[in-house]
Amino acid sequence: MYRAVNSKRPVNLDLSTIQFPLPALTSIAHRITGVILFIGLIFAFWALDKSLSSPAGFEAVRDALATNFLVKLIAWGLLSALAFHFVAGIKHLLMDIDIGVTLEGGVKKAQITVVVSAVLIILAGVWVW
Repeated sequence: MYRAVNSKRPVNLDLSTIQFPLPALTSIAHRITGVILFIGLIFAFWALDKSLSSPAGFEAVRDALATNFLVKLIAWGLLSALAFHFVAGIKHLLMDIDIGVTLEGGVKKAQITVVVSAVLIILAGVWVW
């Protein structure tokens, strides 16, 4: 049987000692924000259902978003995750059509992703707070 990998190679399973490049970190963050958005749908659907149930429900959601620090933090977190996930998704779509698939292009797109996401996250924070 043919073995493609030399079995005597060292194996490093301690992820804290590995220096990930920026494109890898943005890719990992893209996956994490996808999970956050999926879980955050519980909050978003609850707020939508409550706000559409009655005028009193709408007022309750509006008051919670206006006065409750935790609710504002959750809303800002979801908007931040959405902003990063959207920008990183555009980056992945560009890669799918063979734009910036070189090492230099990947690093440049990862830098742009971080900067644009940071601007959008700050704008979301200004909007929520």
